[in-house]
This record gives sequence, structure tokens and C-alpha cells, in this order.
Amino acid sequence: MAACVLAVAGCGSSSSGTSSSASTPTAASTPTATTTSTSTTTTAAAAPTKTTSAPSGASATQTLSVEANREGQLKYEQSTLTANAGKVSIDMTNMAPLMHNVTVESSSHAILGATPTFNGGSKTVTLNLKPGTYKFFCSVPGHRAAGMEGTLTVK
Repeated sequence: MAACVLAVAGCGSSSSGTSSSASTPTAASTPTATTTSTSTTTTAAAAPTKTTSAPSGASATQTLSVEANREGQLKYEQSTLTANAGKVSIDMTNMAPLMHNVTVESSSHAILGATPTFNGGSKTVTLNLKPGTYKFFCSVPGHRAAGMEGTLTVK
């Protein structure tokens, strides 16, 4: 009689069923940021959208989309994003062969939030933003200097 052994390996998940890879800078005057991760295989970049499912009196989260160039060029497919003040999520898709992230910086060069560096799928950073002009960029060494950045205008 033959015996069969089945081995299952995990990727470091905890017994509670949750994990966190958020990394949020701490500063008393910076907006709050949260990061979420998903493994999706999106085939086309979605246009920036506004979520309207919040109850009246509550502010809705606006979701903006940005995608790394799929051919490996050091650029995002979108170089400008626009949002209204309040809670803003930036969903970053990276199907490129290189590791990338999206990092948001204030006009005073303070880092407000970022996704983890990854490739294959998408990650989201959520920020509470005031009106102003912000920069978004890839913080992988050399990528921003090569042109992987854009402008986020908050009205």
C-alpha cells in the first residue's frame, strides 16, 4: 500500500488571518496615510474615479488610479492627477518587470505616505489631503531622477 504525503507551505500569514505592511511616517502636522495591498491582474488602467457610496454628511473617499509603464520605462502612464480635498486613495498598478511604488510628497517635501515597493498587482495608499499641489513619485533609487514622477492637484 502506497502512502501519500501532502505538504502545504504558507507565506508567513498569522493565525489571526490579518497582516499589515503599512508604513506610515509620523509627524504631528502631516496628514494620515494607510496602505492596502491586493494581488490583481488588471489588464487596463482605470480612469480616476470618485466614490459616491458614503452616507450623507460623511466625506467619500476619492479613488485615483496610476499605473507604472508596462514595458519597464521609468514613468507612470499618468503624469497628473486631480482630486478634491479630503480622503484620497491612490491605487497603483504595477505589471512592469521592475519593482515600483508610489510615494506622495507635500510642497514642503514631507513624505505623506507610500505604497510598498512591489511588482505584479496593485497596492493602495490612502491620505487625508488639504488643497494644494503635491508630487507623486517612485522612491526606488534612480527612478524619480529618471522621470518617474507626477503632480497631484488637490482642490
